[in-house]
Amino acid sequence: MTSSPTHTPAPPVQASGTLLLLMAIACGLCAGCNYINQPLLHSIAIGLNVSEAQAAYSVTISQLAYAGGLLFLVPLGDLLDRRKLIVTLMALAAAGLLLCAITDNIALFWLGSAIAGIFSVAAQVLVPLVTLMVAPQQAGRAVGILMTGLLIGIQSARSIAGILSGTAGWQSVYVLTAVLMLAVAAALAKTLPSKAAFAAPAKSKAAQVSSQASYASTMRSLVDLFAHQPRLRSRTLMGAFSFGSLAVLFSTMALLLGKAPHQFNDMQIGLLSLVGVASALVAKPVGQWADRGLEPKTSLASAILLLVVWPPMWLATHSASIFAMGLLLLGVAIAAVHICNQSVIFQLASQARSRANAIYMTGYFLGASAGSALGVVAWDIGGWSAVCWLGLGLAGCAMAACLHDRRLAQRAHLDL
Repeated sequence: MTSSPTHTPAPPVQASGTLLLLMAIACGLCAGCNYINQPLLHSIAIGLNVSEAQAAYSVTISQLAYAGGLLFLVPLGDLLDRRKLIVTLMALAAAGLLLCAITDNIALFWLGSAIAGIFSVAAQVLVPLVTLMVAPQQAGRAVGILMTGLLIGIQSARSIAGILSGTAGWQSVYVLTAVLMLAVAAALAKTLPSKAAFAAPAKSKAAQVSSQASYASTMRSLVDLFAHQPRLRSRTLMGAFSFGSLAVLFSTMALLLGKAPHQFNDMQIGLLSLVGVASALVAKPVGQWADRGLEPKTSLASAILLLVVWPPMWLATHSASIFAMGLLLLGVAIAAVHICNQSVIFQLASQARSRANAIYMTGYFLGASAGSALGVVAWDIGGWSAVCWLGLGLAGCAMAACLHDRRLAQRAHLDL
């Protein structure tokens, strides 16, 4: 017997183009603030009178704090008023950045880095929120716009920070980022819809947390969600392996380009990394393709691109142009994979989008952290050749996860 179609009501609020742009800027600021310290480590070490190794600990602290925020704060988006949560998180992240700017003590600098890192996860509350503000057939496009902003923030943060530090000092980078974040947070406080603007969602069979639920039950629901959604697991693995593959490149690019025959300085390396910014432009069209039902083909094509880019990268030891082209194509592949992944997981858990995103993004950044660490180890063991083998291996794992996900999707379609 064929069931009658279910009418899907239009969303109670709509996101204007101006609001989408503001949300995209917020995503870029939040994501980028965790990368501004990377080109500044030498200057930070001199300014705080510590070793570069001590200054470099701020990078690890920021990333670990961000992962903690993804796991423990982002799920609150399904429990609290998202507008208030986003504004509060951004204000606290700005406070951490300002602490980094004004302190002359390395311990307080580490504390500021941790505060900025853990509260900058506001971007990952904004992304699932936007899917509630547009019609379902436009969700992919809206996510694509926000992810364009986020990816531009990640890709450009290092270069902009390096250039600004060279002209106004490293503290100016933190002050400007904090001021911009506070300004955008204030604008979002006025323009984002409140919780009352959304109709009460229907109960979900497996993952819904009631409005009266405690934080503990919200966190327990993450385990249930992960256990009952096999495609959430496969897409998380795909995201972790793909971003890990790109992180291998980021963690070793300075080691490659700073030695002969390239012998680039920090400014030149930073400017070259701007090539990756162009990859963020694929986010919006990929989101539109997902809206048109082309997500499976796009995911597979992106996984294939990730896999085939690595072999030519062996030649980057002799050609900076090949490195730049590889960086661009890897960025395109990772951006497309990421948009497709989020398009899928938001459909899997329509009433638990913040929690599903928390699970996915935690795996995503843990994959990046592991890729960064393994990239340095590979460099120490076998130089650029070993780095390329590692990148190729992680790309192969991403392809395996993609193929597994396709089987899961086909099986679910047959069970309907």
